[in-house]
Amino acid sequence: MKKIYALLILALGCMSYSYAQGSVSGIVVSDLEKNPVPGVSVYIKGEPKGAVSTDFDGNFKIKVQQNEGILVFSYVGFKTKEVAYSANQKLNVALTEEVSTLNEVVVVGYGSQKRSDVTGAIGSVKSENFNKGVVANTGQLIQGKVAGVNVTGASGEPGASQDIIIRGVGSLRSGTTPLYVVDGFALDNTGNGVASNPLNFINPQDIESIDILKDASASAIYGSRAANGVIVITTKKGSKGRTQINLNMTTGFSTLANKVDVFGADEFRRQVTAINGNLIDGGANTDWQDELTRTGISQNLNLSMSGGTEKSTYAASIGIDDQEGIFEKSDLKRYSGRLNLTQKAFNDKFNIAFNMTATKLENSRPDIRNIVGSMLTMNPTDAVYVNGEPNVNLSNNVLNPLINQRIYSDETNNNRILANIAPSYEFIKGLTYKFNLGVDYSMTERDIQQIPYALYADKNAGTLNNIITSNNNVLYENTLTYNFNVNAHSFTVLAGQSYQKIQVNQKNYNFEGFADNGIEPKNQLETVVKSTGHSSSAVENELQSFFGRVNYGYDNKYLLTATMRADGSSKFGKNNRYGYFPSVALGWNITNEDFLKESEVVNNLKLRASWGQTGSQEIPSKITKASYTESNTGNNTYPLDPSATDLSGYPYGSIFTRLANPDIQWEVSTQANIGLDFSLFNNRLSGTIDYFNKVSDKILLEVTPVDPIQPATKYWTNIPDMEIRNSGIELALDYSSDKSKDFSYSIGGNISFTENKVQDSPYKILTTGGAQGGGQSGATINGALNGYSIGSFYMQRFNGIGPDGRSQYIDTNPDGEIKDDDRVVTGSAIPDYIYAFYLNFKYKNFDLGLNFNGVAGNKIYNHVAMTSFNKGQLANSFNTTDRASEFPNEATTNSNTVSTRYLEDGSFLRLNNATLGYNFSPKMIGLDNVLDNLRLSVTGQNLFLITNYSGYDPEINTGTSVGEIQSFGIDYFSYPRSRTISIGLNVAF
Repeated sequence: MKKIYALLILALGCMSYSYAQGSVSGIVVSDLEKNPVPGVSVYIKGEPKGAVSTDFDGNFKIKVQQNEGILVFSYVGFKTKEVAYSANQKLNVALTEEVSTLNEVVVVGYGSQKRSDVTGAIGSVKSENFNKGVVANTGQLIQGKVAGVNVTGASGEPGASQDIIIRGVGSLRSGTTPLYVVDGFALDNTGNGVASNPLNFINPQDIESIDILKDASASAIYGSRAANGVIVITTKKGSKGRTQINLNMTTGFSTLANKVDVFGADEFRRQVTAINGNLIDGGANTDWQDELTRTGISQNLNLSMSGGTEKSTYAASIGIDDQEGIFEKSDLKRYSGRLNLTQKAFNDKFNIAFNMTATKLENSRPDIRNIVGSMLTMNPTDAVYVNGEPNVNLSNNVLNPLINQRIYSDETNNNRILANIAPSYEFIKGLTYKFNLGVDYSMTERDIQQIPYALYADKNAGTLNNIITSNNNVLYENTLTYNFNVNAHSFTVLAGQSYQKIQVNQKNYNFEGFADNGIEPKNQLETVVKSTGHSSSAVENELQSFFGRVNYGYDNKYLLTATMRADGSSKFGKNNRYGYFPSVALGWNITNEDFLKESEVVNNLKLRASWGQTGSQEIPSKITKASYTESNTGNNTYPLDPSATDLSGYPYGSIFTRLANPDIQWEVSTQANIGLDFSLFNNRLSGTIDYFNKVSDKILLEVTPVDPIQPATKYWTNIPDMEIRNSGIELALDYSSDKSKDFSYSIGGNISFTENKVQDSPYKILTTGGAQGGGQSGATINGALNGYSIGSFYMQRFNGIGPDGRSQYIDTNPDGEIKDDDRVVTGSAIPDYIYAFYLNFKYKNFDLGLNFNGVAGNKIYNHVAMTSFNKGQLANSFNTTDRASEFPNEATTNSNTVSTRYLEDGSFLRLNNATLGYNFSPKMIGLDNVLDNLRLSVTGQNLFLITNYSGYDPEINTGTSVGEIQSFGIDYFSYPRSRTISIGLNVAF
């Protein structure tokens, strides 16, 4: 027995020698800039579960059992490195930056993929590449950043909506709006009661990345809502390591970027006198554009904190954003909070993710059209103030716009919570079940009011329009994902089910006649004289979906993606409740072939091809069902009571307001795409080129029946044979210099050519934009015609002023008469191509980034000029531009008619964003024990614009739609765009 004990002691001694407890420590830095790299995973080769992470100074310490071995250093954005160690050794490790984007993770529907495995057309923008400055919403972040994505601001108002068109306009009624998915939750923004952009509730500083799914292969997994593309937003998550705190502070100053060249006071006097007009001279010299605009001051404060362990991570933030517009009572205030959590359990088989965003939004809007119209047409000889008070005796008995600003208000308060929780469990290796439960709840109250003003007859009563809207969107999803490999074959199989229910309720109240006591109408309802109308509505829509996807790869060379989704929507009739949306895509990583593996020039070359179908269900609810109302007019009643002497004694009859149509189908977009991704010269030069062809059919519209004898004047239907075709080419290129130098740079850009065409429409024209005001309401400005693009301008050609002082037009038939059938297509609001480019420079701690964007080949209809800039206005002492005196023989009574006289070139080039920054070294300023980073930056937005357009800005669309069909390229007293300079400070602890 003693011998056995002796042998055991000897064996343990040997083991203690071979597995001596020790440690290895050191620091990890980047090989180019020699900066510490925090968050690097360090583990013994073959034992990844024992990994530790470097702290924010790049330091690490790991326990080792053996005296010698190999440590593995791994971190996203750097090449993995293996380093030999000896126990108790101190290492200095330099990691090489991974320039290639092949290992970049791209978020796709219900999952993510490495860029090298993607077969669809997906554009990605990371947070470091977002547009900087005073930014209110997602669209502003990505303008000009992705080929084939045209982001157009509807106006210059704080938080204004954007028209985001992905690969051309593919619908009429449903417009261009893509589907937005935030952390796996599909949003519904159709009815939340917010007058400005509904996406303003998302704090831009909370966003980590934005992925744009452009082709059908990428977006078909979202089926019925993906016809206009999908924008996937991923918010910032925590990572293991020491807690990191970031404080961002920005202050911005916004001013009117461009003035319209209306007459000054002296020139105005000369011009009115020259045409023998009625000069009303107030004796002053007033620039109403200066008087009615201001320097808007915007302030942003954002505090975030993130960190975690091997088992759990967290990221939290609070933000305050106060943005002032260039008009009084034009403000957007946002108070936001975000919390993202992850937790692992049961040997990392069980994972749970929780995401929540809570926002309070306060939006004040002025009477925009009134203010813009006033600053352009007010008599410049009128004084603004008399004895320190707003002048109440202005030319033509108009109300001083300063008074109108004081008595008018449009205020919206929106509270919104978006939250989802997603637990998942891995039953066996590679097989994971995930449940996603989410809710998006929004409550909005909007008050549009006018305080009584006794000195002006039309304003003495006071009015209030109170609108209360609630939107409740609930999502339940179940997915099963299986990842497995068989030799050189790799598979990812996804199957899922989704159910989404959206409820929108709205109440609308109108009141008139309030006491003139200095109290706002919304706060004294007890004094109201009468209710002028009230209404309410409730809409409930459901979407039930089943979907599946297979990703297959062979030897990292050949890729296949196949998707199918079936969507059932309550918006459609019983005969076509479900739609089916397939897609298939192929990819070939040519670089991995033997003949390119050793190439020193070609680092990546991948060919992609795809085909698929997506749908659109963005139509009004209940349109498949009949709708009725009561009427006792015309043939809708019968005198059952023989004593009745007029219609008031007749009974009411039920009549159709809408016919039932259970056969309505989905709009379907069928898209084919072929693309090439490449990177060359050690990944210095990279790019993509894509060709796409997208055809939309089964177009849904509310139309007038061909048969005039119908029980309803209009009905909803799919237009037989009508197609909207979009085809084009997209190109993106990027080049980076050697980043190891003190001076480095990168340059790049993108350009997209798109041809849009309407085919086989049974209608001569479907009006997409009409004129307003001055006897012109409803006159066609643009529309959809066979053989031309959507938004084509359809009007008479202006041919100067005739001897009688009236406008002349070209007889295009020709039949010797000028009539409606002399109208022709005179251009389109849709650009022939859009482009953007950037220049980034870095010298030591300084950096400068310049971002440009532009469009070409489009037209804009200057509705402001048609309405206001004419000789008749000038003769009555309203201000105009030199358009009014362009033709000396024009009669002051010449009428305004929609024509090419007011159609202008909409092409432009804009310096959209420029940022100059300096990164302070905390060590150099003696704060290295307190701070991790300190950055100061100055950003300019809309610094200069090159255009021939005579209005405030060519990137504009007032949205003068007809019959809820979206309009394009019409400028009607839009909120002018501002120029903003902002100063930002970023501090990391």
